[in-house]
Amino acid sequence: MVAATGGDPEENIEKMSMLLKKIKDFVQTENPNMDTPASERSHPPNGSGQASANGNHKAPVIPDDFRCPISLELMKDPVIVSTGQTYERACIEKWLEAGHTTCPKTQQALNGTALTPNFVLRSLIAQWCEANGIEPPKRPSSSRCNKTSSAYSPAERTKIEILLHKLTSGSPEDQRSAAGEIRLLAKRNADNRVAIAEAGAIPLLVGLLSTPDSRIQEHAVTALLNLSICEDNKGSIISAGAVPGIVHVLKKGSMEARENAAATLFSLSVVDENKVTIGSSGAIPPLVTLLSEGTQRGKKDAATALFNLCIYQGNKGKAVRAGVVPTLMRLLTEPGGGMVDEALAILAILASHPEGKAAIGSAEAVSVLVEVIGNGSPRNRENAAAVLVHLCAGDQKYLAEAQELGVMGPLVDLAQNGTDRGKRKAQQLIERMSRFVGQQKQAQAQTETQSQVQTQQPQPSSISNPADK
Repeated sequence: MVAATGGDPEENIEKMSMLLKKIKDFVQTENPNMDTPASERSHPPNGSGQASANGNHKAPVIPDDFRCPISLELMKDPVIVSTGQTYERACIEKWLEAGHTTCPKTQQALNGTALTPNFVLRSLIAQWCEANGIEPPKRPSSSRCNKTSSAYSPAERTKIEILLHKLTSGSPEDQRSAAGEIRLLAKRNADNRVAIAEAGAIPLLVGLLSTPDSRIQEHAVTALLNLSICEDNKGSIISAGAVPGIVHVLKKGSMEARENAAATLFSLSVVDENKVTIGSSGAIPPLVTLLSEGTQRGKKDAATALFNLCIYQGNKGKAVRAGVVPTLMRLLTEPGGGMVDEALAILAILASHPEGKAAIGSAEAVSVLVEVIGNGSPRNRENAAAVLVHLCAGDQKYLAEAQELGVMGPLVDLAQNGTDRGKRKAQQLIERMSRFVGQQKQAQAQTETQSQVQTQQPQPSSISNPADK
């Protein structure tokens, strides 16, 4: 680092020491036991990645990607900063409030203080917790959308009230212009999202989802999407009965409206109980259709919504019966399609479901999975191995096919150089493959032994017939 910067060595060392001290201070804020000897620390609860209190059971190790780089704890509310790094919201807010203008992990200058919720990572953490029998971390109540109506000027309130009056006017022109303006206001900032919701716009927008005017429909669903960014508004949108209307737009709307309907369902499904509501509303089949037939953006929106919905076990069968597996396999093998990451992530979730496993097996996926394990990105290799683990569980047919395709070499490499989860999945497959090969050799040896015994047994001598003498 000193050579790269060309600065004074002592000055650079001092800067590094100060930086490390700052980060350590923030870590200790979240983890006060950090400097306490291991023997003196209290045992953390199950799910922390450490041994349980009785010392006999070792809880699952939390993947590094799920830990906040500042606190080193499992993230509850992961957010993305301008450099692309993800942190626990409370930790990075403390860092910024202390006056820092750089990314703690990369030390790059931040372009601003905007924090974007990392919904995909939050869903992955919830899925990991479910798979390991750990209660998902509960997010702290939102403090971003708590501005009271008294904080708004009379002019702001009057403007919103005029727009709401236009929504109820019965004039398509007024409804179209008002819904479009509300859409833009809700996109602009968090305060607008609170004010619009408090003024009673959500039920009116929900009512417009079934209008025959495609432009009004598009504005209404997009306004709801923008309003749903505020966590407190998600419950209001669900309570207003928006899901059937959003599904209607997803089926019948313009392509842009369908894309925004899918994005709205994804945003709402971040709340776990909403996954059940959305899944039972008939949303999954039209999402699969959009995944198959939509624009690139539409496919991405549909994929993220399906991924989030399928974290709930009850929605996995619905997705399989809607034909999602053949669509995912096509996206997985489509040259230049740009959907490999999303397709593998969804397949990795579905493979744990009996119907999903059967559908993936019927789609002749083994050769594609072996190819990805050998040549894919680290995350895709991990997901491909996860799918293959489920396929090969209790079914030697797929083990034999993978062995014939030369999977052992890529698995050994993945076990040594993959992500933490990728290493675990590769090791599971290697162990199963080794047992399978051993059983094959044993069966072959038994067959050869039996053949040799039969060859060495004396043939019964022929008895001459007295009449021949």
